[in-house]
Amino acid sequence: MKPLYYLGPQGSFTHQAAAGAAQLLSGGPLGAGQAPQLIAVSDVPTIMAAVERGKAWGVVAWESNVEGYVVPNLDLLIDSHDAVGFARIVVDIAFDAFTRGPRVEPDGAQVSAHPHGLAQCKGFIAEHHLTAVPASSNAAACRDLETGQVALGPSICGPLYGLTTVASSVQDYSGAHTEFLVLAPRDEARALLERARTDGVDEFETIVTFIPLSTGPGVLANLLDVVRDAGLNMTSFISRPIKGHDGTYSFIVTLDAAPWQPRFRAVLEQIVDHGDWVKTLAVYPRRERPNPPVDAWMLPQGGVHVGEGTLHAADTDRMDAMRRELLW
Repeated sequence: MKPLYYLGPQGSFTHQAAAGAAQLLSGGPLGAGQAPQLIAVSDVPTIMAAVERGKAWGVVAWESNVEGYVVPNLDLLIDSHDAVGFARIVVDIAFDAFTRGPRVEPDGAQVSAHPHGLAQCKGFIAEHHLTAVPASSNAAACRDLETGQVALGPSICGPLYGLTTVASSVQDYSGAHTEFLVLAPRDEARALLERARTDGVDEFETIVTFIPLSTGPGVLANLLDVVRDAGLNMTSFISRPIKGHDGTYSFIVTLDAAPWQPRFRAVLEQIVDHGDWVKTLAVYPRRERPNPPVDAWMLPQGGVHVGEGTLHAADTDRMDAMRRELLW
């Protein structure tokens, strides 16, 4: 059984995801027969290199429901030559604030965490006039914390690194979570997914990247028409620039289907026959996703929202708002 690499040190959210992945891999549809050994490494490129050499499997952060996609990891997976996700793990995210030594008020100090962690605790940082200093991971910020500084990280980091908790649950949003991908070389991932299919799993999600080799008006619309006409449900769509080349992009979509299913296979063949570039980034058993309505209180300030009823010319305030936000 190969080891499972994760972004360390111990106590990071990725460590929690790796523990969940180890449990998943010890049994169930994706079970490999035993739990892998967990090995902490200092950065995600090391994880990717180990996976591509066939030395290990890996766990990487993929998407936060607060900060969105973890873009450096997304770019690494797009550029990898032999790594693909085969499982998706969800970890609830909550941050505590720590100091080293006696409990003191953190006002005016330096505060360290992973950049996504700092972004998710802006209210606490502003309230206490802290100076943000990015770290390679939240757990590393806690491990390397010096007297007079503040670190943000999972609650487990307090006892793990002998720190004093000065505040709990300091994140801006409750209900935050991050989703992680479990990575393997493509042939190994394919074998694990075949095993899952044999064990009765029949619903999958796929993350795939498309790069149209011709650019111009209508190219993206035509690509999306192919997906729509096949009746595939798209749950996510983003773009990434091809670095250093103005006006060129890769498009990353998540679909409720697997590449071996006929409708999806036909889409892939049509896109390839058109001369565009395609790469599968991950295939994993589908999970139920919530589909709540977007309530009015969730909407950002500005913009136009008619709400219930019909907008009439006599509604001067609303007409003025529409002209201001839509027509300048």
